[in-house]
Amino acid sequence: MDTSSLATSFGARLPDWVADELADVPGTLATDEDRARLANRLARRNHREDTGGPFAALVVESKTGAVVSAGVNLVLSSGLSSTHAEVVALSLAQTRLNAWDLGAPDGPDLELVVNWRPCVMCYGAAMWSGVRRLLIAGDGPEVEDLAGFDEGPMREDWVEQFADRGIEVVRDVLREEAVEVFREYGARDDAVVYNARGASARD
Repeated sequence: MDTSSLATSFGARLPDWVADELADVPGTLATDEDRARLANRLARRNHREDTGGPFAALVVESKTGAVVSAGVNLVLSSGLSSTHAEVVALSLAQTRLNAWDLGAPDGPDLELVVNWRPCVMCYGAAMWSGVRRLLIAGDGPEVEDLAGFDEGPMREDWVEQFADRGIEVVRDVLREEAVEVFREYGARDDAVVYNARGASARD
């Protein structure tokens, strides 16, 4: 086999606007509402900047609220279908801490904060990352009904599956604020729904 034409690396980079958006944000987010509010804020700006879909995630120290990483959906800007906000935030946290296990016994308990329930891909990514807590603005059909994204065949007992692995799930924190971001994205004439084969969940 001639391997000269094969790609041997890949990667993604946060857009510059993320640093600008975080400039006035405290380094610690004391409450669940503070954390969800920032995720919603980043999700809204991400789609307005056309760098990806209306999704954002944070990795935060649960006890102190210190922000370890921030991620946004980069599918459109990176050309990589796996660069969902959760994967980006978890990967950046692992890079910063030089640790594939974010639940290592010598480190603080970390949590993943997302502006909606993870899709089926990010369900696995979150579960195997080592985080001890998952904080989401909400879950339900709104992301598919309003924005058209296919979130995949999630298990009905997904919360229990996290709990069985020592991961607490907290839901419905600033839920309506998150829904409004999806509504705004779905109302755009130029909104890109990047499901495989271009099908919309609303079709």
